[in-house]
Amino acid sequence: MKSDVNAESKNPTKVEVNVRGYSFEIDEPEAHGGTGSAPTPVEYELGALTGCFNVVAHVVADEMGVEIENLEIKASGELNPAKFQGEDTDERAGFQQIEMNIDAETDADLETERELFEKVEQRCPVRDNISHETPVKLKLE
Repeated sequence: MKSDVNAESKNPTKVEVNVRGYSFEIDEPEAHGGTGSAPTPVEYELGALTGCFNVVAHVVADEMGVEIENLEIKASGELNPAKFQGEDTDERAGFQQIEMNIDAETDADLETERELFEKVEQRCPVRDNISHETPVKLKLE
């Protein structure tokens, strides 16, 4: 299954992204020179991670015969802006770590819930991309 998105720059901090007939904007907060009109790229990254966890959790729960009654997923991370701002540093440009907190109400016992979410961690494509080096090939047209 291939995924494609197209993005068009609207100004130095804002981009419009189009995918499968849907569109959304990405921007920076006013404090970082943006208009503050949309989430930042890394906020979307965290959102994509929580969204993927949700989908995979429900798939795995179905497979295991577990009923998910309520599921809240929180993700957070801190960035050091030094590399992004062009400073000479050995630190990565991205999150050093992402913390996820899961509050799940299910009909399963705690051991079964742990097994379910271990499987979710293994099978979530967004987590896989974040957790492992994924080559990005740039091509100028």
